[in-house]
Amino acid sequence: MQLDKFTDYALRVLMTLTVRAPARVPTSEIAGLYGISDNHLSKVASQLAREGFVKSERGRYGGLTLARPAEEIRVGEVVRAMKRNDTVAQCFGSDRSCLILPACGLRGPLAEAQEAFFAALDRYTLADVTRSRRALAALLNV
Repeated sequence: MQLDKFTDYALRVLMTLTVRAPARVPTSEIAGLYGISDNHLSKVASQLAREGFVKSERGRYGGLTLARPAEEIRVGEVVRAMKRNDTVAQCFGSDRSCLILPACGLRGPLAEAQEAFFAALDRYTLADVTRSRRALAALLNV
């Protein structure tokens, strides 16, 4: 499985907030760090807020903070939430037009592989993937 940019950016936002915790970080600042469109990152931040991973404060001193401790946010949970509507193959969605679908034996192995992917990510929290906080902070100019 491959992460799309939206999910990749979501993980970057959460890692940045973990390193910067408990500070409130504006989305524009995060976008600038990674060279990402502020508008696109705002959409990512909105989805993270809807899913309960971040708190968003508006206004002059606004920004994002983690909604829960990094030790309680599993990477697999984040990826599932951000990729909720993505399917591993066309036939897993609403499109059932594939000619071989009634006799295809590929759906089972693909579903198993997808679940194994998420299960591997479920073993890690944001705290686990940001253990090198000093090195990350230096790279993020914190």
